[in-house]
Amino acid sequence: MRNPLYAAYEARLAKEVARVGVPRHVGMIVDGNRRFARARGARTDDGHRAGAANIANFLQWCEEAGVEVVTLWLLSTDNLTRSQDELQPLLRIIEGVVGDIAASARWRVHPAGALDLLPVETAAALRRAAEQTADVEGLHVNVAVGYGGRQEIADAVREMLRRAAERGESLEDVARSVTTETIADHLYTAGQPDPDLVIRTSGEQRLSGFLLWQSAHSEFYFCEAYWPDFRKVDFLRALRAYGERQRRFGS
Repeated sequence: MRNPLYAAYEARLAKEVARVGVPRHVGMIVDGNRRFARARGARTDDGHRAGAANIANFLQWCEEAGVEVVTLWLLSTDNLTRSQDELQPLLRIIEGVVGDIAASARWRVHPAGALDLLPVETAAALRRAAEQTADVEGLHVNVAVGYGGRQEIADAVREMLRRAAERGESLEDVARSVTTETIADHLYTAGQPDPDLVIRTSGEQRLSGFLLWQSAHSEFYFCEAYWPDFRKVDFLRALRAYGERQRRFGS
């Protein structure tokens, strides 16, 4: 049974958020799984499983609040250099949680990362989830796996050059056509609104390269809770803080 005081506080937060408005796109850096496990004397993969178990809850909270797009950073390009003893179980957990999101038929999955850097099975699982949910309406979920902000920008420029070459354009033509808009059109999140709010759990106050290009005008919220401990009230507090800010968009 839920604590009635907790339930009342959650309801009050929800009303406050409804008054101030919600972001269209929320970026989520799900950090702290390993420290969560270490604090409990558990194995690292147990921490990753606990974090995976919280993802569906978070997506439901976003859906209830009226958020349209979520980007979940589940694995960075730097993480791919971890020991195989940690990396392989983590990849299996990610494949499982992405498969569960797709199987729910509630949310549309879009892989956001360098799939060519991932093991074949992981990349296939991400593509399969995207295909399975291609016609699903509602919350759009970018699954950032094998993601790095610098890698994304490099990939965007590379893809832009590749398409120009296919059209037979000269180097001079390409140079004249390069704008912030043309680069944005080749990012992993092309066609989507930039994140209004980026949340990071675990107390770390840095982006670590997350959505480098897209977050130029984002608001940031840092939460002390490890990701597996992140609760709905923590999310609502982040939304409330966002709604209370006066956004200046770089001015």
